[in-house]
Amino acid sequence: MASSGSNEAWGSRIGLILAMAGNAVGLGNFLRFPRQAAANGGGSYMITYFIALLLLGIPLMWIEWGIGRNGGKYRKGHLPGMLAAIWKHPAAKYLGVVGMIVPLCVMIYYTYIESWTAAFAWFSLTQDYWGHTTQEGMIGYLRSFQGVPVEGMTPVHSSYTPYAFFAGTLALNIWVLSKGISGGIEKLAKIGMPILFFLAIILAVVVLTLPSQPGIGTTPWQGLEFIYNPDFSRLDEPSVWLASAGQIFFTLSVGMGSLAAYASYLKKTDDIALSGIATASTNEAVEVVLGGTIAIPAAVTFFGVAGAMAIAQGGSFDLGFATMPVVFQQIPGGQFLGVAWFSLLFFAGVTSSVAMLTPIVAFFREEFGFKREHVAWTLGAVCFAFGMMHVHWLQHGFLDEWDYWAGTFGLVLVAVLEVIVFVWIFKPEKAWAAIHEGADITIWPVFKFIMTYVTPVYLLIILGWWGWTDAIPILLNEKTAGGGVVTPEAVPYITLSRAAILFIAVTFLVLIRAAWKRNKYDDRQGFVEVPQTGEAA
Repeated sequence: MASSGSNEAWGSRIGLILAMAGNAVGLGNFLRFPRQAAANGGGSYMITYFIALLLLGIPLMWIEWGIGRNGGKYRKGHLPGMLAAIWKHPAAKYLGVVGMIVPLCVMIYYTYIESWTAAFAWFSLTQDYWGHTTQEGMIGYLRSFQGVPVEGMTPVHSSYTPYAFFAGTLALNIWVLSKGISGGIEKLAKIGMPILFFLAIILAVVVLTLPSQPGIGTTPWQGLEFIYNPDFSRLDEPSVWLASAGQIFFTLSVGMGSLAAYASYLKKTDDIALSGIATASTNEAVEVVLGGTIAIPAAVTFFGVAGAMAIAQGGSFDLGFATMPVVFQQIPGGQFLGVAWFSLLFFAGVTSSVAMLTPIVAFFREEFGFKREHVAWTLGAVCFAFGMMHVHWLQHGFLDEWDYWAGTFGLVLVAVLEVIVFVWIFKPEKAWAAIHEGADITIWPVFKFIMTYVTPVYLLIILGWWGWTDAIPILLNEKTAGGGVVTPEAVPYITLSRAAILFIAVTFLVLIRAAWKRNKYDDRQGFVEVPQTGEAA
């Protein structure tokens, strides 16, 4: 029995690149990147960051595009099918289950965080947080919105507020997803990405023209100097190298499976070599040029270099949701700029989050023949149910567990599997030829060597290091996923969080087995190539 499949396609090449870039450009570009740069030595971090980009990010971008387009030949837009199309072995489809667990789990908590940006855009418009003019005051305001008790502070938000914003943000994501590749995701990218660029440029210009503040004496340009001034003093610290590698995963959305899912809707003659590097370049321009020009320079201007570093140590959310609102309250047009900042974060978030469920929608459409709208809204209900746990139990580390196992460790695990299957099992020559099929450019040959040897070794080192220093201690409850001390009160919530991830994993394993049985696939014979319709212009 053949799978029902789907014959969706991208409407245009520019739409494809904007959607791919939108997938990559997310909250990490404007929140996580400046925080990581400030916390890891600025210039030292940037050196390791660009090395990780060349040795990990760009090769993995091409690998995921190659896996995805190859899967599209057989109408497989999900990682179990994509890996099975390459490696004709019964285990291949089950290895791909990680590429289903990771995007679903990340989608659930990422959309919740995304909803904070929608809420704070509204709070900026209504000047709801006006009057909280200190870092501590705004952190308390943020905790109140999140439903996290703060000693000595009366909550300023209704208990239903975070639930309402989460529900609305999730509904928007699902509505766009239900409209399809060309009619929903591509249209969102064509609208959202230009708005994102426009808002980011406005904010960057405003920040760079801020005057030195009385009693502080630092300027935005000193913030840029701190980030970009070459500094070799911390290059011998493994933590800096690991932080930069982790950021590359976050910023390019590699290891998620969504890039491969997007690429599965290409024809085999469509270019992926040039499109892949164009996507990576767009993302890096947003992150390094714009993302690095807003939050940290603003923090340096109002809190000094030492103050900005201390704020960065407090986390990405304190920088974006506490520090920036303090800044907005002290400059002309702060109300508008606050709306612009949080709207920028919202558009960055939503163009990424709509991609996360794409491989799962593809799985149910291609293997069970369900309609896109039904799959999308059913997945929306699942995300809402699990998302309520994150909203309700945020203070107990529920979200931190998912962010570590799915959004950090899981990304590297998926990437390792992709490289092993596509480069080593498929063979380097075939992988290189697959990436160049229909290519508008010839990739510099040294990248073949990098993809074959350097990238997998780099990945295995990261996976081993994180496994030894973080994964095992976290798993044994010797420390929390957020880096703190595990309290007896938190243990039940941590256990429940892991049980929920395990439940999702087992469910997908059962569904994969059912799909292969339903469609009578022969793992040793592989799939039959399916005629494709539509091509990126």
